[in-house]
Amino acid sequence: MSHLNFYNLTLFLIWLGVAIFYPAIISIYGKLPLFIGFAGLIFIKGLQKDNTLYILFSLIYMFSLEINLSLPLFLIPLSAIFYYYFFLDKLRIIYHCNLCINIITVISINLIYLFLLTIYDIISSQSSISYDSFIISTIIFDILAAVIVQDEI
Repeated sequence: MSHLNFYNLTLFLIWLGVAIFYPAIISIYGKLPLFIGFAGLIFIKGLQKDNTLYILFSLIYMFSLEINLSLPLFLIPLSAIFYYYFFLDKLRIIYHCNLCINIITVISINLIYLFLLTIYDIISSQSSISYDSFIISTIIFDILAAVIVQDEI
């Protein structure tokens, strides 16, 4: 029994470390994928399954990413909540395809976030992020992460 507790504690600490330190590494190495959509997917899965650890780790990651990259606060969680309340129910027609829903969710959260960030940039007369091929590559890495851990979440 203590082996199981040690394993759970180790896994908890690893995920907590990733949620806190990966955004700091992104701020140093600017070409690493952001995983905005994947964090939103984990957040939504946490809401659906009432799993506080999913919600906690995804929120820690989102806020850490926003703070380390000097992005507007609460915009990533707002994008995920917006998608959850307004678009997720529309996917009930393909409810049997969990992978399809995960991929659509990741892409949609990224697009909603980019849309909200563009509106924020227009209102505040600044440029938070450059829209280039990096955005496409980070969305592709989001999709790959959703495909890889599809059975785990």
